Amino acid sequence: MFDLASDFSPQGDQGQAIAKIVKSIRAGNAHQSILGVTGSGKTFTMANIIKEVKKPTLIMSHNKTLAAQLYSEFKAFFPNNAVEYFVSYFDYYQPEAYIPASDTYIEKDSAVNEEIERHRLSTMGSLITREDVIVIASVSCIYGLGSPDDYKEMMLPIQVGQEIGRDEFLQRLVELLFERNDIAFQRGHFRVRGDVVEVRPAYLEDTAIRVEFFGDEIDRISEISSNSGKKRGDDMPTYLFFPAKQFVSSAPKMKEAIKAIRKEMKQTVDAFEKEGKLIEAQRIRMRTEYDIEMMQEMGFCQGIENYSRHITGRDPGARPYTLLDFFPKDYLLLVDESHATVPQVGGMFEGDKSRKTMLVNHGFRLPSALDNRPLRFEEFMQMTNQRVYVSATPGPFEMLNSRPENNAYIPWVKGEMSANMAIKQLRKQISPSPSTQTVEEFDVEKRGATLITEQIIRPTGLLDPVLSLQPLEGQIDKTIELCHERVKKHERVLVTTLTKKTAEDLADYLEKVGLKARYLHADIDAIERVEILRALRAAEFDILIGINLLREGLDLPEVSLVCILDADKEGFLRNETSLVQTAGRAARHVNGECVLFCDKVTDSIQQLIDITEYRRTLQIAHNEAHGIEPKSVVRSVQQSLQQYNASEVADSGSKVAEPGTGYNIRAVIAELQDEMREAAGKLEFEKAAHLRDQIAQLEEQLKGGEAKKTQVDYREID
Repeated sequence: MFDLASDFSPQGDQGQAIAKIVKSIRAGNAHQSILGVTGSGKTFTMANIIKEVKKPTLIMSHNKTLAAQLYSEFKAFFPNNAVEYFVSYFDYYQPEAYIPASDTYIEKDSAVNEEIERHRLSTMGSLITREDVIVIASVSCIYGLGSPDDYKEMMLPIQVGQEIGRDEFLQRLVELLFERNDIAFQRGHFRVRGDVVEVRPAYLEDTAIRVEFFGDEIDRISEISSNSGKKRGDDMPTYLFFPAKQFVSSAPKMKEAIKAIRKEMKQTVDAFEKEGKLIEAQRIRMRTEYDIEMMQEMGFCQGIENYSRHITGRDPGARPYTLLDFFPKDYLLLVDESHATVPQVGGMFEGDKSRKTMLVNHGFRLPSALDNRPLRFEEFMQMTNQRVYVSATPGPFEMLNSRPENNAYIPWVKGEMSANMAIKQLRKQISPSPSTQTVEEFDVEKRGATLITEQIIRPTGLLDPVLSLQPLEGQIDKTIELCHERVKKHERVLVTTLTKKTAEDLADYLEKVGLKARYLHADIDAIERVEILRALRAAEFDILIGINLLREGLDLPEVSLVCILDADKEGFLRNETSLVQTAGRAARHVNGECVLFCDKVTDSIQQLIDITEYRRTLQIAHNEAHGIEPKSVVRSVQQSLQQYNASEVADSGSKVAEPGTGYNIRAVIAELQDEMREAAGKLEFEKAAHLRDQIAQLEEQLKGGEAKKTQVDYREID
């Protein structure tokens, strides 16, 4: 069912990890973990597990950027299967809220990314119609969505020769929330030209469906380009239209829902009036009546998700429908970077409840709005069957649940036991040399072993970075000395600090002593972050200083040294997970080293030392046994778009790079801004960053060097 396209076969620890996890899943175990070091090829391992298990699969990641990276990789691994991308579809999102202290109501404000919305609708359609589906999702998959039964009921299948009048067909499209627009042919719209109806489904990228009628019969169905209108391929005998929105319901259900909404509104108004809250009573009446009128006339209203309990016919307090309801019962869940994703899932419900309770208590929303919520953690676990947790630093939840004797999961770990302490206790039950352990030795049905597979051997033969402890006194001077040594070898350095101010000041100081340095922290937008990382790899500068962004998912093969300042300041930024993840950034270089500046060896530092020694011992033994010479990871750096466009301009004869030559700078800036937003919408952040830089240069030409730099905010919402 899943066709894995790759020229490579499993190497290092990948083969044994795949075999063990597949055997465990087939044995019916609910929890299993892959403890895979940085650079060991965990993504390729996951792809092989999917291929062998042959189940529809949900892969969860804790942020959009990593989810997009996984989507790109799995799309390449499975070109003949349905690989889908499901994340929050907002570029910008300000949730509806009320602050009683200042009597401030904040209206919901958002900017929907149409490209991501297309991916979400495509995901829902694929899950309903196919079995070979792999969905890469963020935590948004546990938020409320329309009912899958309503979605299926609203689908419109057509076929050549079917007796259906043109007007009846148009009416059905309107019921699916398509809009007619004969001029602007956008996603979710249709246009009519005589007996020819062209429909642009919201889930297709640049494709429309042309339906031609002969009387009251469908004569031809074909696929066309939405831009040029040219026909693509042969005629189609049938086609299935999905709804144009994520929240849809049939007319009878909507009529019943409106009755229920009116009834709840009356009860809520009466309750407010009895308490003497006349303003709240008037407020909720006006809001609800306006929304009802919009639903009756348009089939949709702003914030319709707040009425989802009535529209789907759920009981008060019942869990909402989510993307998980679109999966068949027996599907596989892979949790990437589980140490971050699992706690994120656990924390969504309470935050959402707190905000909406305030809105309900002050008459901005009906009480049923509380049932438009993310899943509770217990509900999430009930809706997932078999799970594989993947991380270099699994949390206690994953470690303690990945045991055959734990038939019911342990919700949260109490006490002070850390993930790595749990690993130490459980490691005794794992073979001392996981790379040589056979599948037969790992009999999960008979042996009380943990269902934890360690993936420690890298295909490249690279070892974990060498650890070095240095005193706090003079840590800046020592860092400068180490940076100079690496720069001479044409290698890159990462330095982590505790505050944004320290990162900025240190970057300035390093520049003054002759080192090319930049800083990276949360105040820098997503597009610029990607450009900074590209510039580091391209040797435009040598030292990158950050705080908490230089951790999981960061792939920088040129980095050979990581310096952790103030490493003994225990806390979130210097706990064992952070230290292990940060040190792992140097694990893709043959000269990888991590220097920790500290005056005392904290528990977290000791855990890092113990884990590193354990892993290096196994890695060295494996390399010696197989005659492997470690090699640095080599990956090409994307060429700067500025260079590309410069050559393109030269070829075309246009002199955009030279001021005062008669071309319209404002028109060029406007065109580049459109391209930048389009690139950002498609998650092509590197391209968008390069375009932004070009816009800034042109604005400087336009305003004599005093142009205000264009800034576009593409905040991540998940």
